[in-house]
Amino acid sequence: MKKVSQKLFEGDALDIARNMLGKVIEYDGCSGMIVESEAYKSDPASHAYKITPRSEIMLTTYGNIYVYLIYGMYFCLNITTNKEAIGAVLIRAIEPLSGIKKMESRRRTKNILNLTSGPGKLCQALNISKGLNNTKVNDSIKIFNYKEFKDNQITSSKRIGISNGKDLDWRFFVSGNKFVSKNHQKL
Repeated sequence: MKKVSQKLFEGDALDIARNMLGKVIEYDGCSGMIVESEAYKSDPASHAYKITPRSEIMLTTYGNIYVYLIYGMYFCLNITTNKEAIGAVLIRAIEPLSGIKKMESRRRTKNILNLTSGPGKLCQALNISKGLNNTKVNDSIKIFNYKEFKDNQITSSKRIGISNGKDLDWRFFVSGNKFVSKNHQKL
């Protein structure tokens, strides 16, 4: 598999979120194919709707890892986008490919469908933490070209777990994939 280029992330978060489907993410002896993602720009649900020291990374970088803590307990993995504007893509779910025993141990479950079917779950399974924040893609967390999906294999919907910007169809997932988070495929 060939690593993605840093240039991939120069573009618009919406295009990149869709194009991330089928890419493989690899870190700490584990890997999985991205099957669900969400785009964030300068919309009301975005951390960068108002620039803060935490969210400045979404404005000043592209192709960097953006990791933050939610609910005081779960990490979320994003990749910054939009070379001259605000943008990031949240990786919501992956289909496990390798290192599954490690993932099971970290997640304390043998249920493969529950290993990486959500942003907090996949970070725990891959051992992704805040220490990776603001590193470049392919320095520690590697992303590879793997599979391309046709338009009829991808569904878009409203983003999940937000209170603002609910009207935007900025969530993308592989239709029918059993690893999509909480099976919200019919939203």
